Amino acid sequence: MAKKDQEQQIDEQEILEEEKAQDFAGENPEKVQDDSKQEDETNPLDELKKQLADKDDALLRAQAEIQNIQTRNAREMANVRKYDGQKLATAILPVVDNLERALAVDAGDDEKVAQVHKGVQITLKTLKAALTENGIVEVGQVGDDFDPQTMQGVQTVPAEGELKADQVASVLQKGYMLHDRVIRPAMVAVAQ
Repeated sequence: MAKKDQEQQIDEQEILEEEKAQDFAGENPEKVQDDSKQEDETNPLDELKKQLADKDDALLRAQAEIQNIQTRNAREMANVRKYDGQKLATAILPVVDNLERALAVDAGDDEKVAQVHKGVQITLKTLKAALTENGIVEVGQVGDDFDPQTMQGVQTVPAEGELKADQVASVLQKGYMLHDRVIRPAMVAVAQ
C-alpha cells in the first residue's frame, strides 16, 4: 500500500507538472481566463487614473486660458482708457491750426480787430490747455533733432546759424502725440 501511495503521489506530481507546463505554454484556458480577470481588475483602475490625469490637464489648460483672456481684456481696457480722446483730438487739431493762422495775421490799429484777436488768443489758450490736460502734447519744435517716428520731413534746407544737420529748421504743421501714440506727425523742414 505504501507503494501505491507513492505511485499515486508521483502520478499527481506528474499531472501538476504537466498543468504547469501547459499553463506556461498557454494551453490551459482556465488559467488564461484567471489571468485575464486579473488584468481586467487592474485595467479599470489604470483607466480611471488616466482619465483623472487627462481631466486635471484639461482643467489646468482651461484655467490658464481664462487667465490669459482676463489679462488680455485688462490690457485692452487700459488702452481704451489711455487713448480714449484720440478721435476727438484728431477732429479738434484742425481748429487749433486755424486759430493759430488767425493769430498770425496782424491786428493793425483797428480796435474791433484787436478785440477779436484777443478773443481768438483766449480761445486758443483754453483749447490748448484742454488738450494738454488730456495728455495731448505738441511735437516738432524748431531746433529739435529730427525724429522720423514723430515727424515727417517734407523738405530740406541748408544748415545755417545755430542749426546743425538733421535738426528741424522750420515747422510747417505742428504734430501732436497722445501719451506715447502719434496722432499727427509734425511736417517739418530739416536742415542738411
